[in-house]
Amino acid sequence: MSDNIRCVGTVSRGIRCPIIREGDDLAAIVAESVLKAAESEGFSLRDRDIIAVTESVAARSQGNYATVDDIAADVRAKLGSGTVGVIFPILSRNRFAICLRGIAKGLKKIVLMLSYPSDEVGNELVSLDKLDEAGVNPFSDVLTLEKYRELFGVNLHPFTGVDYVQYYGDLIRESGAEAEIIFANDPRAILKYTDTVLNCDIHTRRRTKRLLLAAGAKVVCGMDELLTAPVNGSGYNEKFGLLGSNKSTEDKIKLFPRDCGGLVTDVQKRILDATGKKVEVMVYGDGAFKDPQGKIWELADPVVSPAFTDGLVGTPNELKLKYLADNDYKDLSGDALKEAISESIRKKDSDLVGNMASQGTTPRQYTDLIGSLCDLTSGSGDKGTPVVLIQGYFDNYTN
Repeated sequence: MSDNIRCVGTVSRGIRCPIIREGDDLAAIVAESVLKAAESEGFSLRDRDIIAVTESVAARSQGNYATVDDIAADVRAKLGSGTVGVIFPILSRNRFAICLRGIAKGLKKIVLMLSYPSDEVGNELVSLDKLDEAGVNPFSDVLTLEKYRELFGVNLHPFTGVDYVQYYGDLIRESGAEAEIIFANDPRAILKYTDTVLNCDIHTRRRTKRLLLAAGAKVVCGMDELLTAPVNGSGYNEKFGLLGSNKSTEDKIKLFPRDCGGLVTDVQKRILDATGKKVEVMVYGDGAFKDPQGKIWELADPVVSPAFTDGLVGTPNELKLKYLADNDYKDLSGDALKEAISESIRKKDSDLVGNMASQGTTPRQYTDLIGSLCDLTSGSGDKGTPVVLIQGYFDNYTN
């Protein structure tokens, strides 16, 4: 085999960094950590390498935090302090429970409406099989808490062991509000209980708000409309509000980072100045993939990537090697097959939409694909690699 043939395609490396604190120069830390890793591990940076930074350390360096009291104050200002329908939250101790504590602190009563058989990202309250056995139609039937318990009893989350129905009800009451729990999938069902609504869904939030307003709701506020500006000096996110937030302590959340455009361009410039290579840089949160065991769709953030450099705009434009080998060049083998496929790649159209030879490729945004790879690489626990370096992502068979 020739010495100049590259035998490795895409490589994803978790990069260890110092623990990031509020006020740290994150761009400098990221660039220095990547350069140190390259020197330590004996690899070189190349043009179009990708450096990805997790949203968690971006928000932490910004000091983008808020307390449950800050949330309560904003809820009172935007929804009043009476009875509010809190609808379609995801089932998460990390993502929503602490937000619910703040919401409840600002209100007299919450009518909590949970979607079923699962929440928006796939956390299951009851199985479809149990719905079938009970003769329940989730598209039309509204269940009270009593009816839910009568039909389905207690259902613990398969991974956390939490009965979220009990957990959320207790949390509301412990925070000083009355709690009533119902189950429905039509957002307009809440209007039989109250005309003031906080819709907590993420990716369907615009439709939910539109349906509620058209049906006569007096006030509709989304999670993306809370903490859009500082409350008593708190952190905030002008675009996404509370969406994308995580638990920090028992009474404080870390919000989704804001204004990360300067961060990604700063890291890009630092690497260019140090190496002469133009890398791409992005901030990433949750990946966008589904767990086959728990049926959980990972993406609880409003977007996979809130900021990225211009080279990461777009979607892949790829040919399917398997299709070419099995169809166009099925009579070739060895070097002849390799050269024919390589020539097809070199001459491929700039837009392969509708071309059968591209079927089976993944027509998703680069940032969604790369963010998923980064999320899986860095993990969400104790790996200590909040930065990911990806090399060879934009290569193809001819490189």
